Amino acid sequence: MSDITLTNAVRANLNTLTATADMMSQVQNKLATGKKVNSALDNPNSFFTAKGLENRASDLGTLLDDMGQGVQTLKAADKGISAISDLVDAAKAKANQALQTSDKAQRAQYAKEYNDLLGQMEDLAKDSSYKGKNLLAGTGNDLSVTFNEDGSSSLSIKAVDYTDTSAGLGLSDVDTTATTGTASLSVATAGATGGVNLVSAGLYAAGDTLSITDKNGDAVGSVTITGSHTLTSLASDINGLTGVTSAYSGGKVTIAGEGLQIAKNGTDTAMAGSISDFDTDAKIEAALSSLKGAQDSLRAQASTFGTNLSIVENRQDFTTSLINTLQEGAGELTLADTNVEGANLLALQTQQQLASTSLSMASQASQNVLRLF
Repeated sequence: MSDITLTNAVRANLNTLTATADMMSQVQNKLATGKKVNSALDNPNSFFTAKGLENRASDLGTLLDDMGQGVQTLKAADKGISAISDLVDAAKAKANQALQTSDKAQRAQYAKEYNDLLGQMEDLAKDSSYKGKNLLAGTGNDLSVTFNEDGSSSLSIKAVDYTDTSAGLGLSDVDTTATTGTASLSVATAGATGGVNLVSAGLYAAGDTLSITDKNGDAVGSVTITGSHTLTSLASDINGLTGVTSAYSGGKVTIAGEGLQIAKNGTDTAMAGSISDFDTDAKIEAALSSLKGAQDSLRAQASTFGTNLSIVENRQDFTTSLINTLQEGAGELTLADTNVEGANLLALQTQQQLASTSLSMASQASQNVLRLF
């Protein structure tokens, strides 16, 4: 269109309209995107600085999600420890119940229930996983939580193994299998002969009663000591009871059977074989001691996991705040002030109208020549 001739006035107004239209387009783009810097062409320094801040915020956002999953894994482990602690309390109750009775059958039942509780503890530990990670399942389940984008800040959480109560908590199943054994009833010093008189030797008093009970605590029979009893005759009398084998040997009367108990005037003196590991007070008290140690271990581990949880949650809150700071910083470099840009657009629209009017007036001057015809 170079062959078309425009007057200086027309060309000047046309250039003004073109420039105004370009500025209006830029302002409209800022209002549409909400940004004053949309590309490196607008402001290279601000654009690339803001991009770096946004990229870091994005990286931290990904880590923030991982922290959230770490928190849930720790909470799952804490719930598991709490439930296992409740079962330890229940096992204590069973052991104390066994301690409060001398009935062998009841103690055997309590021992079985005790074992069932230990099995439930192991099952709870196995079920305390979150997304395939179980801090109560030992090897291969350690948790690592990363806090910054280059991995230089992190927290390693070591898993414990409660899926085996024996190794992890020092709690072993008690034996509930009845065994046959031999108990020695010492009624004379070593080397005594079978014919020694028990009363004359001061070993027993006339009228003392030796009672024998079976594995269920039921009475098998009894022998009352008389002034004529010897070691040999005592062994013979005991041997005559149903289900009892007794003999004199080496200064002692021995009995054999499954869970047989001899009591002198109501006080236990010897047992043949065993019904369970709960058949004596000492064994029950040992189990109670193990349970106390397990409870202390659980509480200590719960405290450790609680500390780890506090650290991760604190870093989670910090990372959230840092992401907001980074995004705000990027926004200050690139976001447009819509009030200012709106005012700019209104001014440009006015300027465009004035330029159009001026162009019209300039073109009228060129049209004056037509009046000559």
